[in-house]
Amino acid sequence: MKEIDIHSRPVLSYRWAVFLLAAGYTVYNILFNEWTGPGGPFRYLTIWALVLSFYAASRMLARSEKRIERKHEVTAMVAAVLNGMVALLYWRLFLIDPSLVNGGNEIIWWQEYYLHGLGPALQIIDALFIGRVFRRIWRAVLPLVAVIGAYILWSELFVQRFNDSPTGSVTSGLPYPFMNSMELAERGMFYGSNMVVALLMLAGFAAVGWVIRRFL
Repeated sequence: MKEIDIHSRPVLSYRWAVFLLAAGYTVYNILFNEWTGPGGPFRYLTIWALVLSFYAASRMLARSEKRIERKHEVTAMVAAVLNGMVALLYWRLFLIDPSLVNGGNEIIWWQEYYLHGLGPALQIIDALFIGRVFRRIWRAVLPLVAVIGAYILWSELFVQRFNDSPTGSVTSGLPYPFMNSMELAERGMFYGSNMVVALLMLAGFAAVGWVIRRFL
């Protein structure tokens, strides 16, 4: 079917909006938000996804403005999946018990709904409907696994070691409260299951992308 003109005014306007939102939230969360403890905002996978969103949005905008030729499809795929994974995990746990993810601390509404809702949705919409990047998805498998694996190692080897809170029944320092009540083997299973979820999400987006390219 007909490809979207990524240089058109509507696409440029959309990508500027996505970029400015991602840039604003990235700057705010890294430089101005109140983070305590070693690792700061980078203790949280949500912030990793936000930074990747900012980078992906900048590349998509640069493509639309004809400043670069490289399509950055892998970047867009990984950003979409990581953001989708963050949103899925957050709301699944939040609906069970908000303290599982925020330790009983209140999250500002405009932070919560952008970081775990609007932001991921904007990235996914661009990747599926505008950029239509979910082609040859095997290219994104290794980068996706690498990003998630790097976050796991960072959490276990640095964040847990150098932070005293939050605390749980088993350990302390891991960024999300519920993880501190899990044994290492349980956490390993949790990490592995979420790696599988990420790969399934990549495959799911590829299937949706095929339908969009075929019928829209």
